[in-house]
Amino acid sequence: MDRAAGLAERLASGDRRALARAITLVESTRPDHRRAARELLAGLEPRDPPALRLGMTGTPGVGKSSLIERLGLMLAEAGRRIAVLAVDPSSSRSGGSILGDKTRMERLARSPNAFIRPSPSQAALGGVGRRTRETIRLVEAWGADLVLVETVGVGQSETMVAELTDIFVLMLAPAGGDELQGVKRGIMEMADLLLVNKADGSLVEDAMRTRAEYAGALRLMRPPAGDPEGYPVALCVSARTGDGLREAWQAIETLVQARQASGAWAERRRVQMEAWFERAVEAGLIARLDADPAARRLRRELAASVAAGRLPPDLAAEQLLDAFAPLRP
Repeated sequence: MDRAAGLAERLASGDRRALARAITLVESTRPDHRRAARELLAGLEPRDPPALRLGMTGTPGVGKSSLIERLGLMLAEAGRRIAVLAVDPSSSRSGGSILGDKTRMERLARSPNAFIRPSPSQAALGGVGRRTRETIRLVEAWGADLVLVETVGVGQSETMVAELTDIFVLMLAPAGGDELQGVKRGIMEMADLLLVNKADGSLVEDAMRTRAEYAGALRLMRPPAGDPEGYPVALCVSARTGDGLREAWQAIETLVQARQASGAWAERRRVQMEAWFERAVEAGLIARLDADPAARRLRRELAASVAAGRLPPDLAAEQLLDAFAPLRP
């Protein structure tokens, strides 16, 4: 416990090395590291005032990293402390990740007011890493007042980032065509702000046309209760030139202020905490079953029966739970 308390103190003092060590600790799967990570997280003081958690998603190549760097530099120069949590997809074969976002944000990485941490998704669904929620708490304890979560960017499951953040931004490419049809509906229903990137050079007209099309689609959706009139909003930006970036940030600040005033901000955080409690319970049950040799053996036997078609998956799951987590009468 003393070790965790010491690390928490160094975090609170703004020690970057302590932050990197703490994130490595919470991402570790070693049982002793998991215990130390839980002690560390339990000892962190809530941030007051709360940091803004901003989620950003979009299809690969839309320019998420470039826009985040441009926005981060603008805000860091204005005195804000920025943390960027960039989630890279892990290989389903090797388990490895490229983790190249820090290289792509080279200028922002050199800012004393910024911290960039690329993390592997470790096959977790939802476009976020398995420990992204815990990492958010760590960077807030370090002093970040803006946490930018850049998701994997692979499709419909990206919506899970909305369970981690206060504002959810969807980035789109100009003249994207029908390739977004399969991924945009669920994300658009959860997005607070749509940014059409690459609105520069020969793509300006295409970007304006795309923005108008999506703005029309947004008007057909029911806005969240309490949000200002006109939200969610669609805007054009350019990560290359910076055009439209201040207007986009102003739109974010307007929405934040409105939600804080109406109580929607606090309610969203309450719902998020309940959702992550449920996820923690589910993950804990699976971990305890995996730690029990008899449970692992029965699980393998049942999995073989399911694969062979002798048992339906639901019945096999019931048998496993009845054996090791029976319902009390």
